[in-house]
Amino acid sequence: MPQLSYCGEEVRRHDPDRFLAALFTPEDRREAVFALLAFNLEVAKTREVVSDPMLGQIRLQWWREALDGAYAGTPRAHQVVEPLAAAIAAHGLTRARLDRLIDAREQDLEETAPPDLAALEAYAHDTTAPLLGLWLEVLGVGDGPAHAAAEAVGTAYALAGLMRRLPLDAARRRITLPTAVVEEVAVDLGELFELRPHEALARAVATVCTAAEGHLARGRALAGQVPQAARPALLPAVVAARHLAVLRRCRFDVFHPKVARRPANLAAALLWHALRKRF
Repeated sequence: MPQLSYCGEEVRRHDPDRFLAALFTPEDRREAVFALLAFNLEVAKTREVVSDPMLGQIRLQWWREALDGAYAGTPRAHQVVEPLAAAIAAHGLTRARLDRLIDAREQDLEETAPPDLAALEAYAHDTTAPLLGLWLEVLGVGDGPAHAAAEAVGTAYALAGLMRRLPLDAARRRITLPTAVVEEVAVDLGELFELRPHEALARAVATVCTAAEGHLARGRALAGQVPQAARPALLPAVVAARHLAVLRRCRFDVFHPKVARRPANLAAALLWHALRKRF
């Protein structure tokens, strides 16, 4: 593999599953996808790199202003902003989708649990679906079934990721499970914060994973209507399916060692789906 750009290396290190999926993007468009994924990494890590919510808001505003410059043709001198501006200019990327990725991260700064499953699904959608929509734009795919599939696949991908990182969030005393679900199945938050698995927690995780599987199925049901050019942007469906399958095999125990591991043979699975024009 040729030497990676800064954005490509950042994605390889910090978003390895989508990095593998991005490799199936045509080479002349791959750097634009790396720039999008690197931008997403920058806004997604806001909560982790600031000491209080106000600083987080300032950081997110910095990125909004960086987009202003990128769309005006005067990008800031920054290792992600400049390639992102090039992608915007080359592919006419929709500003609203980039803004939505920033706006969604304001919820991370609130440190409050989503009230119900619908709220968690909305958060999952807004933090991932716009990214896949932008990926489709880079591939030259306009609105239609491919974008509808991306909405569903993106939501499933994010929900699976949120369940996999539950132990990390719990260690920081953060709750990402919906309050209504926690109350319905009587999750013991003390047990969760002490990183101990219990049956009620598994039931709550199962509820979210079942919703994710539904979104994934709806996205894949559109496969026959999706143009072949769109398939690379929808390969995260393969990743989501693998993660959800592992969670189900582990009986939704998010503390099981297999849940935290990357899926075995993921690169081979992505290649198999890509060669068969599937996702």
